[in-house]
Amino acid sequence: MASFALGDIVKRLGGRLDGDPATVITGLAPLDSAGPGELGFLANPKYRGALDQSRAAAVIVGSTGDYPAGRAYIHADDPYLYFAHVARLFHPAPALVPGVDPAASVAVTLPPGVSVGPGAVIEAGARIGEGVYIGPGCVVGAGAVIGAGTRLVANVTIYADCVLGEGCLIHAGAVIGADGFGFARSARGAWVKIPQTGRVLIGNDVEVGANTSIDRGAMDDTVIGNGVKLDNQIQIGHNVHIGDFTAIAGCVGVAGSTRIGARCMIGGQAGIIGHLAIADDVVISAGTLVTKSISTAGVYTANLPLQPHAEWIRNFSRLRHLDTMAAKIRDLEKRLDNGDGEA
Repeated sequence: MASFALGDIVKRLGGRLDGDPATVITGLAPLDSAGPGELGFLANPKYRGALDQSRAAAVIVGSTGDYPAGRAYIHADDPYLYFAHVARLFHPAPALVPGVDPAASVAVTLPPGVSVGPGAVIEAGARIGEGVYIGPGCVVGAGAVIGAGTRLVANVTIYADCVLGEGCLIHAGAVIGADGFGFARSARGAWVKIPQTGRVLIGNDVEVGANTSIDRGAMDDTVIGNGVKLDNQIQIGHNVHIGDFTAIAGCVGVAGSTRIGARCMIGGQAGIIGHLAIADDVVISAGTLVTKSISTAGVYTANLPLQPHAEWIRNFSRLRHLDTMAAKIRDLEKRLDNGDGEA
């Protein structure tokens, strides 16, 4: 396990140190469980009480404020972002060991710094950048492009002609470039498949979670911008465009031909129907069903809060009678307007 002196951390990452720069940090931990030698962080004021009780050797805190004596502090404008950088310092990506496992099947010439695991398949015409890791059981289809420094963890499938940028991380089981859900219905009700001839184009520094699927375009391409972060078990339909630095949490479904702007945040289990446009800097709350386009930045929510079952039944019962109640109210308003109501 790596260890760093506080002075070295601040020298590398910036911030202002209040404490002994020689204090050695051996790991990171939450405030309530951190012990001597460990570094914690305080990003949310509601956890201020945990700071008073913490045994952490040092804590990352905001650039202003009063904090109890007895430990060192690193002051940063954004403590959570600073913590992320420190975590990367303590837990760097595994070192790449170049070479092709004998159990892999490779039909192209690879740069010398590429690592290919057992059972992986790289088909003819694929182009693989320097420093790429292709883990066990991965399949890279014919004509696909994998940019320098990208890592396919294990059992990742990249279909033919899809393009991944540089520095991407694709987690186990992800499928990029499968056919989009395109069918026409015949007069007798049978479904006729429409060939999906587009690609998936993924930018640089994109992370795709485990078992997430990104469908290829029907005729145009499905496009994922630079810096996009996709959680596990997400479905991205054909011809979807996602703008730079957007983050989408687990189990979200995005239907075909939707355009999502840059720097958006979409909560878990949200659903977006097809052919919509979502503006830049939109936040969609977890569980929200988006049924119309959003043209203005902001936070959007369309779900019901949790409540006891019996209370939900009562409220839903009233909801079913809203039309009748509205009709009665309109009738009363007419009577009042006509002078028929009682004073």
